[in-house]
Amino acid sequence: MHRKGQAAMEFLMTYGWAILAAVVVIGVLAYFGVFSPSAYVPNQCLLSAVFGCNAASASVSEGVTLEIRHGVVGEVFNITDVIVSNCGSNTTVGNMQADTLYRITVPCTQTLTAGNKFRGDVSITYRKFQSQIDQTSGGQIIAKIGP
Repeated sequence: MHRKGQAAMEFLMTYGWAILAAVVVIGVLAYFGVFSPSAYVPNQCLLSAVFGCNAASASVSEGVTLEIRHGVVGEVFNITDVIVSNCGSNTTVGNMQADTLYRITVPCTQTLTAGNKFRGDVSITYRKFQSQIDQTSGGQIIAKIGP
């Protein structure tokens, strides 16, 4: 009877060491960022209705650059402000014709590090032509920071 207990204990100890080794390996992989989902997220630029985002980039030297357009035929929008959270704002945008691609650069007030991912919320304040009411369109940008 004593030998059966020893065999069971050796069996459990073997599994215990295997589980401990697996936990250590998972811990090391997590420490080095293998399980970091932000490393695998592609560049994205999403804006709410009225505006569409063609592309976006982030760089240490320029900040955040957006290529946007609006598809409301016959409308002219006056963009008064573009704010990117974790970066800054650009208040010198101007009028935007329908279905024309516009490039807007927002300089960052904080330091960006090349190689990291930039994530920020975008807020575009605009007015329809000959309107006095401000409207806002929002979105999000995720981009790898370049040099």
